[in-house]
Parts: sequence; structure tokens; C-alpha cells
Amino acid sequence: MLLHAATIFLSAFLLFLVQPVLAKQVLPWYGGAAVVWTTCMVFFQFVLLLGYAYSHWLSSRLTSPRQNAIHVALLVASLVFLPIVPAEAWKPAGDENPVARILLLLFSTVGLPYFLLSSTSPLIQAWFAREFPGSSPYRLFALSNFASMLALLGYPFLFEPWLASPQQSWAWSGGYALFVLVCGALAWRSRGLPPLARAAMSEEEEAEPRPGAATLVLWLVLATMGSVMLLAVSNHLTQNVSSIPMLWVIPLAIYLLTFILCFEGTRWYRRDAYLGFLVWILCVMAWFLADKRLQFELVWQVGVFAAGLYFVCMFCHGELARLRPGARHLTLFYLVVSLGGVAGGILVGIVAPLTLPGYLELEIALAVVAMLALYLNLDRPRPIVAMFAAVSLFTTGALAWRVEHLREDTVLVERNFYGVLRVKEVLAREGDPDTRYRSLVHGAILHGEQWMSEKYRRAATTYYKPGSGIGMAILAHEGRAIKVGVIGLGAGTLATYGDADDTYRFYDINPAVPRIAREQFSYLNDSPAKIEIVLGDARLNLEREPPQGFDVLAVDAFSGDSIPVHLITLEAVGAYLRHMNPRGVIAFHVSNRFLDLKPVLLAIAEKHGLEYAFVHETSDDGSTTSDWVLLTRWKPLILRPEIVASTEPVAPQPDWRLWTDAYNNLLQVWRR
Repeated sequence: MLLHAATIFLSAFLLFLVQPVLAKQVLPWYGGAAVVWTTCMVFFQFVLLLGYAYSHWLSSRLTSPRQNAIHVALLVASLVFLPIVPAEAWKPAGDENPVARILLLLFSTVGLPYFLLSSTSPLIQAWFAREFPGSSPYRLFALSNFASMLALLGYPFLFEPWLASPQQSWAWSGGYALFVLVCGALAWRSRGLPPLARAAMSEEEEAEPRPGAATLVLWLVLATMGSVMLLAVSNHLTQNVSSIPMLWVIPLAIYLLTFILCFEGTRWYRRDAYLGFLVWILCVMAWFLADKRLQFELVWQVGVFAAGLYFVCMFCHGELARLRPGARHLTLFYLVVSLGGVAGGILVGIVAPLTLPGYLELEIALAVVAMLALYLNLDRPRPIVAMFAAVSLFTTGALAWRVEHLREDTVLVERNFYGVLRVKEVLAREGDPDTRYRSLVHGAILHGEQWMSEKYRRAATTYYKPGSGIGMAILAHEGRAIKVGVIGLGAGTLATYGDADDTYRFYDINPAVPRIAREQFSYLNDSPAKIEIVLGDARLNLEREPPQGFDVLAVDAFSGDSIPVHLITLEAVGAYLRHMNPRGVIAFHVSNRFLDLKPVLLAIAEKHGLEYAFVHETSDDGSTTSDWVLLTRWKPLILRPEIVASTEPVAPQPDWRLWTDAYNNLLQVWRR
């Protein structure tokens, strides 16, 4: 029994540890987009389904020792995948389908090892049921989920802060080699066990009929909604903060915790109590999604939606545990539950971005869960039925309100792999047509504004005004032809500074942004400068290009609260410097509600021997303020009077470890 527990614990630990290990390495290649994690989850859930199907086939169709020999052979073959380090050849050029490429990358990097880890829990439980008839194997399922949760919680606090990304891959690979030895030993020991059908099952288990279609569908729906809630909450928490492992693993750890509690025994899921909590939390989450004033209350958002995910998953997984079959149909049960996980991943990761105009999957999930709870309680007293009917109406109404207001003041809304883009048009002062302006919004973050009247439309606005750090950096080169690089196009506001002999080269990973900037705004079309647009991740493109000779390089991918970390490392600044003129300046836009990136850039500047200035632009009229960090080899630039007047001191953090491509720690820079 100890060997069974050790094998399942090790497999589950590795199964979920590999998810943040690989996703973090892939994330920089796609501009730090939060949906990279969702795509990775689709892969992991799909391979988990394949593993469960394989274990069901192996247990039900083959007898020992043949099934054991096949499994040992696959374990040995999987060692050729080690170490699990993504090949450089998989880096995107910028015009590929990101979803398909990420899925293929993961298959080639960890496909067979992950497949075998996925099959371990149901397969070992089947071997356990054959060796120890009469004992419940479901406690091993709880142990499996406990090990998975330890891996997830351990990653941001034990692995990520101390091990660089390549070291994480090598450590995981060593753990997998150990798993192959342990699992192979158990397979060899179990080769002579009788089939489960002839094991000494109880009379009740022996007589248990195969689950009917209605039961299978209910298993599937419950598992699907748990998965949908997991991914929808993850998207909600990461789209405006940062796509970092910590905000991935918290929802996933909660999801696994509910599996542990529900399948460890019958004492944790008290049905009536959790149904009561479910009523309230569904309404609270729907309210938080509908009320735009609450969208930037980070602590409340994390608290409410983490609690909501817990109670919804306790309901879904508690009902699954209540409806679970005996050991005879164990592998079929796990297969259907895994299929539900895949269905949820596909709905949120693939179907939603293609069919929904905005992030509406969480609102839809709340309404569906309320209706599912109503269906499962139709046989209860009328007040309970009426209560769940009211919750269903409330969540459906909140969804309708969100759909109705999604297009409020909106000229255009478009969603793709990189998120939701909206162009909004507003009249700032009623009756004054000169105050009409358009805004480009990504998620909930402003990415540029333009006045629509001919009188003001060439004015630099928001974070790019002449008094901003980037405005002063460009104007410092006034009077001669310059070349400006911009990472992050937005509405194209910076092009308004261009003269006829200037060149402005914009880098953007989202193919929808250049089209929207040209069709909905006029900064690019009005500029007399030569405009160049390069699609794809800016860091990858700059590494491939010959030196550009920039006088100014604006790194403006930080204008939202979700930041691509790979653009602010020691190696990233080294790559930028290769493209700079000797008197050039790199301007980082670091306006952020939650993260303080200034000390990170100060340490990188010192390492590269660069001059550093933090420029904070204030505003007395209530308009947008901005924070920029200027790095340059040429000290006279940051000593210009207008820059000195706006410069504020930054305290160094000598205890912080230098950010590199292999190491970063966003917990350090969190604003407390």
C-alpha cells in the first residue's frame, strides 16, 4: 500500500509542477499574454483525458502481465523527452496561430511523460483495488490531489524564487526519472494480480450496474462547470494584473482542494450548508462583475472570486463525489470527469475567444451553475426551489446587463488570442463637439486617446503628453532627423511627434492593433514621419534584426497593469542597447497600480553602467498622469532642466536579486 501511495503522490506532484514550469518559459514568446496559461491548461487537460482513457483501456481490456509490460515499455520510452526544455526552434515568427503552435510545442516537449503521469492515478487505483479488495481506492484520489496542490503552492514560494527556469526544468526531469523507477517497480510487482472483475469485490459492488446515460451526462456537466469556473476566474484575475504563476496557481490550488475534500470522505461536503453558501456567492460574484466601480479593487476581486471558485467547485465536485460509482466502474468515472475538464478548457480557451465579444464566460458560467443547482434540487421543498430559481434569474439578469453595457459608447469591440480591444467614443462636454474623443481600451486599461476635432486631433494625450518622460525624451532630440522605436503601438499617439525626416518603427504582437490604429484613429495617417510596423513579440524581433540605430526606444508594453516580464530583464536591456545610438535613450513606461518596477530598472541600469532617471508627470486638471524611467549612456540628456524638474528619487533595493531571463520575482515588486 505504501508503494501505491508513493507512486501516486510523486506522479501527481510532477503532473502539476510541470504546468507552471513550462508555461512560464513559453510566456515570454507570446508577449506575456494571459491566455498562454489558458492554452497550456487546454493541453494539460486534453492529455489528462488521453491518460485516463489509456488507463481505462489498459485496465478493462488487457490482463496482467501484458498491461504491466506495455506500461513499463512506455515509461522507459518517455525518458527520451528529458530534459523538458522547450526548443528554440519553437519561438514564433509573429504570423503563426499562437494556440496551435503552443499546443504543438508542449506535445513535443513533454507529451509522453505528461501522458504517463496523467494515467497514473486511475491505473494505480485499479491495481490497488485488485490487490486490496474491499478497500476504497478513492482516498488515493484525494492523496493525488493533495500532492498536486502542494506542487502548485510550492512553485511560487519555493521553486520560482530560488531556481532559474532552466534549473527548474532539470530538477523536474530528475524527479520524473525517479518516478519511472518507482512506477516501474510497482508495475512489475502487480503483474500477477487477478483482473478487477474477478477480485473479491463485495456483493453490492459485484451487482452494481453500468451507469446510465443520464448519470454519465450529469458527471460530465458537473466536471465541465468546475473546469469552466477555474479557467474563467483565472482569466478574470490575470487579465489586468499580470500573467504570473502565482495568480495561475491560486485558483488551480483551490480547484484541487475541493477535489481533496470531496473525495477524502463524506464528512467535508455538507450538501445543505454548501448549497446555502452557493446561493449567496453566485449573487455576489454576479454583482462584482456587473459593477464597473469594483473592477480595480484588487484585494476584493481576489478575495471574492477565490471564495466564489471554492464554493462553486465544492458544489460541483461534492455532487460528483455523491454520485460516484463503486470500484468496478472507477476508471470510467475518471474518464468522464477528465472529459469534462477538457470540455471546460476548450469552451474557455478556444470557443470563448472565437465567439464572445468580451470576457463574458464567467458571467455565463455563473448563470449555468445556478440553473444546474436548480435542476439538482427540483425534488426539494418549494422554498428551496424558489430560492434557486431566483438566483438563476439574478445571474441571468447580470449577464444580460453586461452584454447590454459592453457596447456602451463603443464604436468597435474585437477579441482575439491577446484579449479584448474596444474603441470608445465620448463627448467630454455636452454641446461642445470639439470635446469628442476616442479611446482604445485593452481589457480595462487605456491604451491611448485622441480628440476627434480637426483642431486638437494631432495633440499628444494621456501618458504621452510633452511633459511626460517619453515626450521630453523625444523633444530633447528636436531639430534633427531621428529614429524612434516603440514597443506597443496602442492608438499610435507617439507618431504625432514625427517630422518628415523622422522614422517611427512600432512593434506590436497583436495583429488587430495596427488595423484599429489606422482605421479608428488618425495619428499614424496624419504623421509626416515614415511609419514602420513590425508584427510579433518585440523582444524576439529585436533579437533577430540588425542594429536599428534608435535615438529613442519607448518600451510601452507596461501601460496596463499586466506586464510582459521578459521585456524588463538584464538581457532585454542588453538587446535594446544593441539598437541604440550612443546618445540614445530607452524610456520604460512603468505606470502601474499594483507593481513598483522602478527598483528593478535601477538595478539593471547599474549593471549595464547606464544613467537613470525616474520621471513622474503630475496633473492639476485631473487628466492622465504617467511614470517613465529613462536609461541612457549620455548623462547630459537626463540633466536637461525640464527632465531634472520632473525627476524623483528611487530607493535602491540591494537585497533584491537582479532580474534576468531565467529569474524574476513579482512578489518583490508588489505595492504594499
